[in-house]
Amino acid sequence: MTNPDRDALIARLPKAELHLHIEGSLEPELLFALAERNGVAIPFASVEEVRAAYSFSNLQDFLDIYYQGMSVLRTEQDFFDLTWAYLQRAAADNVRHVEIFFDPQGHTERGVAFETVLDGIERALKAGEAQLRISYRLIMCFLRHLSEEDAFATLDQAMPHLGRIHGVGLDSSELGHPPAKFARVFARARELGLFVTAHAGEEGPPEYVHEALDLLKVGRIDHGNRALEDPALVALLASEGMTLTVCPLSNLRLCVIHEIGESPVRRMLDLGLKATINSDDPAYFGGYINDNYRAVASALDLSGAELATLARNSFTGSLLPTAEQARHLAAISEALDGR
Repeated sequence: MTNPDRDALIARLPKAELHLHIEGSLEPELLFALAERNGVAIPFASVEEVRAAYSFSNLQDFLDIYYQGMSVLRTEQDFFDLTWAYLQRAAADNVRHVEIFFDPQGHTERGVAFETVLDGIERALKAGEAQLRISYRLIMCFLRHLSEEDAFATLDQAMPHLGRIHGVGLDSSELGHPPAKFARVFARARELGLFVTAHAGEEGPPEYVHEALDLLKVGRIDHGNRALEDPALVALLASEGMTLTVCPLSNLRLCVIHEIGESPVRRMLDLGLKATINSDDPAYFGGYINDNYRAVASALDLSGAELATLARNSFTGSLLPTAEQARHLAAISEALDGR
């Protein structure tokens, strides 16, 4: 398959995105606009300075600037504008369904009300459903560098809004903050009927993936790269059909891998793992979902069938009902046939 043919197929394929931090889609241009609108001082004189700062040697380097960027998000309209900008980019990449993360603790600790965050994001998601025909689910993440007590407090804040939130996740600094730290709050979330997922095995060891499965009882693993170091764990993930939300350009920019050809996507597929491709924090990592598909397709010489498998996995690994998944799977078959 030539690169132009492969790129054309990637553009045609319907996709779901299962690993997207909405705050990580804050492009420098919007950051500057919101800073001016809200009178927030930022330590950059230009968009070019911001982009130059997006050079990271590890996850913590990224998180330091990520939380700094968050400071410009103050009003419901800010969160609407942020989410709407992402949805327009997703629509251009033929994304039909999104399951986005948001980090309320990164905002409430700055004095922004939980409802302000939720209302702005949800209003944009509903507009995207109506105008762009992109369905959605919303996943509230706990920041793992904060305490279990803080996570429980955030879950309490969410209680009046559980009809609007579909799941909980676990993100932020992985090393030194194992999933076990949040076993009780995840148990409570499951009791409340929420879907649960967690970042594990990005920088943390395979043991963190085991903990996410055994203690948090997650329905998906976000990242999961280092699971490949443990053959027994690989066999378990394959047998359970556990979805892994891989983020190739994120892995590259955070030095989880040193070149895109080291992406675990092909190896995961070869091992029978249910890998998906996602953009994670696209404003910071240089690419939205089609950019990620194109990067790994070229570097790993993925076939059309393998690209279609990745797209199928994104829907069957989603929270969509089976009937809706089937509609998207049929569309993938049509795209593979060139229709």
